[in-house]
Amino acid sequence: MSKMTFSLTTMFAVTIFLFSACAGSPSAGNSAAEAEAAAQAALAVMDGAGNAPLGGIAQVAAQAGHRPVWMDNAEAAYPRSRFVTAVGHGSNRELAERDALARIVGVFGQAVQAELRTVATFSEAVRDGVIRVTEDTAIQNAITTSAQMETLVGAEIADVWFDAASNTHFAIAVMENERTSILYADLIRSNEQIIRGLVDMTFSERYSFEGFARYRLAAAIADTNRVYANVLTVVGDTRGINPAEVRSGEEFRVAAAQVRANIPIGVVVSGDRAGRLHSAFSAAVNAAGFRSGGEDSRYLLRFSYDVVPANLPGSPHQFVRFELVGALEDTAMGNSVMFSFFANGREGHLTQSEAEERAIRQAERRIAEAFTPSFHAYLDNLVALGR
Repeated sequence: MSKMTFSLTTMFAVTIFLFSACAGSPSAGNSAAEAEAAAQAALAVMDGAGNAPLGGIAQVAAQAGHRPVWMDNAEAAYPRSRFVTAVGHGSNRELAERDALARIVGVFGQAVQAELRTVATFSEAVRDGVIRVTEDTAIQNAITTSAQMETLVGAEIADVWFDAASNTHFAIAVMENERTSILYADLIRSNEQIIRGLVDMTFSERYSFEGFARYRLAAAIADTNRVYANVLTVVGDTRGINPAEVRSGEEFRVAAAQVRANIPIGVVVSGDRAGRLHSAFSAAVNAAGFRSGGEDSRYLLRFSYDVVPANLPGSPHQFVRFELVGALEDTAMGNSVMFSFFANGREGHLTQSEAEERAIRQAERRIAEAFTPSFHAYLDNLVALGR
């Protein structure tokens, strides 16, 4: 198509658009304004929308009741040179928006998709005040939105459209390349500063539960930075950051494991029988990666085990009820409770001694089957100590 032909076609299209916009308008002033806006939208669409602001063209089309350009060709409204886009749909607007945000993740490849959970965890930590990345309100808002919408930081819904014929809502999610590159580069630099602060500890600080938690938090932030670096690579502007040099979370997980292996946890169980419960708790401590310590250790698992008769009237059997209760304490912090555990039950047999034997065997099982996984879950959530 020649330049002249294109111009004539454009003029014809604009004329039709102007006429359509003016017809049936309640006032001449409003008609002129609407017609001008419609004409500008039409011209921008035909020119490829190269300079269109975020959401501008599609919103004009949608408000006018027309099928928006991005439904058929997202790049016509949001050029790939400036935007990353994805279109989603659903039975209502919220579902359509969530679908679009989920789909935009796919644009960045499997590396980002696989680690999006890490980003969500990071975003939640920022929202809850565990991590303070920056004083920039726009960045804080972007991260908070990411946590709420379970998507990438900086992704937003640019426009929505309802197709009455199919009773379906559509939405387009957009990330502006320049804004994204600035946002993610700033986040990476801010996160690297946070990591340096987290791992800068004295010897005594390092070999403590807090030191362990700080390395775990540093690992989570480093993993997030690797995802952010991948995003920078896709948008094509790394802002001076070399993605290959962004530190891996594995480096800090290894350090956390070394710290954990050098933290002793002592075990004290009152009412124990031949040290059996002490052995069960020690095995749980070792399974969690810590080493067994004496009663003078900073961290102590302090428990009591009690057995009392619980006979039933008229029954030929002897019954006992047991109770195991205690907690992990930090003696350096006034024996403050860090993690607690409770188990109880009833056992019976023809003799009192056998009933008590069955009770302690059940207590041992409860330590292995309930205490151990609960303790591991507590350790997994220790990143909150890095605040």
